[in-house]
Amino acid sequence: MKFCPVILCGGFGTRLWPLSRSHYPKQFMDLGGRRSLFSDTLIRVKDMPDMPPPLVICNEEQRFLAAAQLQAEYPGHAGRIILEPLGRNTAPAIAVAALAALHAETSPPFLLVLPSDHAIKDRTLFAQAVVKAADIALNGRLVVFGIQPTKAETGYGWLERGDALETGYTLRRFVEKPCRKDAEAMLATGGYYWNSGMFLFAPQLYLQELQRYAPEIYAHSLAAFEGRRTDTDFIHLDNTAFSACPSDSIDYAVMEKTAYAAMVPLDVGWSDLGSWAALYAMSDKDKNGNVRVGDIIAEDTADTYLHSSGRLIAALGIHDMIVVETGDTVLVADKERTEDVKKLVARLADEKRAEKDVHLRVLRPWGWYETLALGNRFQVKRIMVNPGAALSLQMHHHRAEHWVVVSGTGEIAVGDNVVLLHEDQSTYIPLGVKHRLCNPGRMPLEIIEVQSGAYLDEDDIVRFEDHYGRFMP
Repeated sequence: MKFCPVILCGGFGTRLWPLSRSHYPKQFMDLGGRRSLFSDTLIRVKDMPDMPPPLVICNEEQRFLAAAQLQAEYPGHAGRIILEPLGRNTAPAIAVAALAALHAETSPPFLLVLPSDHAIKDRTLFAQAVVKAADIALNGRLVVFGIQPTKAETGYGWLERGDALETGYTLRRFVEKPCRKDAEAMLATGGYYWNSGMFLFAPQLYLQELQRYAPEIYAHSLAAFEGRRTDTDFIHLDNTAFSACPSDSIDYAVMEKTAYAAMVPLDVGWSDLGSWAALYAMSDKDKNGNVRVGDIIAEDTADTYLHSSGRLIAALGIHDMIVVETGDTVLVADKERTEDVKKLVARLADEKRAEKDVHLRVLRPWGWYETLALGNRFQVKRIMVNPGAALSLQMHHHRAEHWVVVSGTGEIAVGDNVVLLHEDQSTYIPLGVKHRLCNPGRMPLEIIEVQSGAYLDEDDIVRFEDHYGRFMP
């Protein structure tokens, strides 16, 4: 059987704030393991027999994060990333993936749809479940994977199984995230499963059912795919068509309505790692039940998640807590309230706080920068440029800049002058002058940038040339 794996990367991981933020969400981060969740998903696909490189669906903002990690696991497989101009939930995302799969020279019979931010401990059992799902899908079914529940979870949707099939069940109904009483009743009754958000089906059948039950989503998804623009690394959907598409999940748009829904049970050590409590449950713990990540000292502390991104966390006499430090924020929460972290994020959004979206260290396709100091009419940044990489040719209307090379070698263009600067050497970029920073060497280039001017935000950049296809006038 032929498959087309599809990995959905559109989520922001709101409940894992402050580590997960909209410009650097949880699926691309190392949450205390060896790799990101997205990389784990890529490896899970690669380890299954006869699985080709996946199609990846993500947004414009995160495209370079996705591309770097995809290339690390699948070198030479560029052009497998479909970019959504904006988020429209899973039904349209899967629709364009289905269209792309059917457009391929060798159209696969099945899509295997996987979120990018799930953890699965037993990959062998998962691969076996995929084969079972394919057997059901061969008979014209849209298959969802149902997780064997271990507690009365209120943070997930539930599935009620129906009649037995050869390797699974028909699907009787979807249950919205339940209250505690209903969750306890379903757990006690049996025959109910958590909705994993993972699916397997023929792309033609999904598109057929989407056109039947959500024709507007189908029409706009088709128009967005037909109007696509393709470059070396990415498939860009048509902005106008996709922006006009209604936002809806595959559950609401298709699965709750179709007569072809089926389910395969999973008991593979699964978690969507959607909250700090879920991450705590999946993590290794010390003899006192504490999870420690980073620089931690704990005394008379138990059953607590402690995560330091840099500074020392000293915990004394606390129990059942979540403490997360990220340099610019500290989260302190009751472990039973971690589903409500999204309420804090909503308040940050209302107050237009930058901490909702970005960390002090901001990743860019050429490297990263981090803010060291910010005051009235000045800002100090540390900038790292990868070997062979370059910033865009740009200018600023409202600020001048001083650059000091800390390590490495920088090729710096200021106006018509191009110079090589080495450690301890510096240059000045006047307001309104075109400039560019390149790293021609084999080692990372680090500089300290001092900005001065009346306006210092990142949108005061006019790009004239850019290796990464970012917006230019």
